[in-house]
Amino acid sequence: MSLALRRAPRMRVAEFLEMIRDRPDEERWELLGGEAVLMAPPTERHQEIVGHLVGALRPLAAKFGCRVLPGIGLRNDFVDDHAPIPDIVVRCGPRVPDGYARDPWVVVEVPSPSTMHDDRGRKAAFYRGLQTLRADLIVYADEARVELWSRGNGPNATVRVLGRDDLIQLPDLDGSIPVAALYEDISL
Repeated sequence: MSLALRRAPRMRVAEFLEMIRDRPDEERWELLGGEAVLMAPPTERHQEIVGHLVGALRPLAAKFGCRVLPGIGLRNDFVDDHAPIPDIVVRCGPRVPDGYARDPWVVVEVPSPSTMHDDRGRKAAFYRGLQTLRADLIVYADEARVELWSRGNGPNATVRVLGRDDLIQLPDLDGSIPVAALYEDISL
């Protein structure tokens, strides 16, 4: 005798937005591969790193009239089963009415051990499919390490792994950020 398991159908963005509309504000949900995922509260170390990043990115983005936004969602009109929420988005377009942008310049994730697979995998692939994206940063919370994906001026992207003594070069924001500054006053 065989038993067939029926998988739940993949949720689409419209269904996802309807599902979360009445959820409490303190709940943060994202849609990954058609599955609604409730995000755990971030650790204090995670939030310290995000705060350092926001502070370092803000003056670079301001030169171009752009904003640094922690916790804003992203959408792609050509991908109907993803609506992730990166830790930080740098964007320059008009303000979005629904909390979801489609035009990031820079995306940053500070993964935890439980989210590393998604942050470096399907979420990174989604972000890199957005045509406006110029850089994607994975900033580790447990060691002074940053993975920088950069699109550059051509069709080819580069990936660099940076350590404590390196600079995060962001030519599209006409500046750089010392990796060490992200971990200031944080014991690793």
